[in-house]
Amino acid sequence: MLAWDREEPGRFRFAALQSDAGRALLRRSGRSPDDISSIVLVERHASHTKSAAVLRIAAGLQAPLPLVSAALDFTFPQFFKDAVYDQIADNRYSLFGRTSACRLSDPRFEERFVS
Repeated sequence: MLAWDREEPGRFRFAALQSDAGRALLRRSGRSPDDISSIVLVERHASHTKSAAVLRIAAGLQAPLPLVSAALDFTFPQFFKDAVYDQIADNRYSLFGRTSACRLSDPRFEERFVS
């Protein structure tokens, strides 16, 4: 996602849900600070999980992702989108592989990670 978020200084920030910052964001969005079961997008006045979070993030990235996001969001019911999200999340390593490097250690993205 970092490669698609090219606004300066970058629209999205990241926090590990287990970190103090992540737990505080979970609490602020009305979620349990121990719920690390899914991706969570925390916005100023709302929070989103699973497919809703992914589609809202995609809507804020470079083209063609906003168009793809709108089409998927409009076309499929939430339960179906979340079921697909769960399948992808459960199989992400076989689908996308593993990397030996973490973006946390990349100085180009250092300011994007909240600790």
